[in-house]
Amino acid sequence: MSADLLSEVARLVDIASPSHQEKALADHVEAELSAVKWLSVERIGNNVVARTSVGRDRRILLAGHLDTVPANGNEQARVEGDVCWGLGSADMKGGLAVMVDLAGSVEGPALDVTYVFYVCEEVDQAHNGLLEIRRVRPELLVADAAILGEPTGGRVEAGCQGTLRVTVSTAGHRAHTARPWMGRNAIHRLAGVLEVVSGYEERRPVIDGCEYREALQAVRIEGGVAGNVVPDRAEVTLNHRFAPDRDTQQAFEAVGRLVEPSLDPAAGDSVTLTASAAPAPPALGHPLFAALVERSGAPPRAKLGWTDVSFFAAAGVPATNFGPGDPELAHTPEERVERADLETVRSVLGGLLADGG
Repeated sequence: MSADLLSEVARLVDIASPSHQEKALADHVEAELSAVKWLSVERIGNNVVARTSVGRDRRILLAGHLDTVPANGNEQARVEGDVCWGLGSADMKGGLAVMVDLAGSVEGPALDVTYVFYVCEEVDQAHNGLLEIRRVRPELLVADAAILGEPTGGRVEAGCQGTLRVTVSTAGHRAHTARPWMGRNAIHRLAGVLEVVSGYEERRPVIDGCEYREALQAVRIEGGVAGNVVPDRAEVTLNHRFAPDRDTQQAFEAVGRLVEPSLDPAAGDSVTLTASAAPAPPALGHPLFAALVERSGAPPRAKLGWTDVSFFAAAGVPATNFGPGDPELAHTPEERVERADLETVRSVLGGLLADGG
């Protein structure tokens, strides 16, 4: 190893970078990479892109987001033995440390490499740094394949699920709560919708040998006028995670079919798609990903969350997730990453770059 990766993660954790506040970390990464003679480095806002140009016939892109979620009493790194604890240690400053190390140590890769460090992955997609890079310098994102350094425990997590936010609204008629029979309670009318959602039977489609597990949850509910008024409007927001064998429209229609028997459109009830992000297929047939799976020594599994694999897949670049850290620890106070995980991922990716497969 060209660096003590655990110490590097601790350094990155100690540079605070919550979403929209990534400048200090971008400055650090830019300074590190600008000192590497075989890289060309560009800064676009607080996004940093470094590239090799050794004339290979293929190019791979390694990408990682600089931002973290807000601190939860874990903003300072704590190293205990072979474990680094702290905000973003798994999601995904462990992956960033590996990427910076690879960029500074793999001088003559068997395929050209683009390293992308970008902002605002943890917030609304409209702020995502990949969109800024695409708008200003789209050619920097051209590649034959992309690997996102999201935490996967050193195991390929293929594709990603899509996500929808759906608002289900019910109508009613106002009345005094002393005489509720004169009105119609819109909040009460959500009961049927909530019952259907709580009884949702998840789909588990298997794609390229990976089982995706869908989910449907009520995440917000609103309604009410005053403490003595029967409400005439109520709404519940649903979040649906759906497998990549469906597109956004198909997934939305499936949610609609589920809840519509509990609604009365003639009374003004409605189902509205308010936000969405597309899924991405596993793409495990790509030779670079097949080699990555083989080198990892573990069978691939489905990515159950959403990641920017979707961004690259939509642009025609096959992409997958592979990085250090337990994804189940992301965004928790117990977030941490282990030395063995870092070194395994660094070894696998280093071998892939050195051999070209």
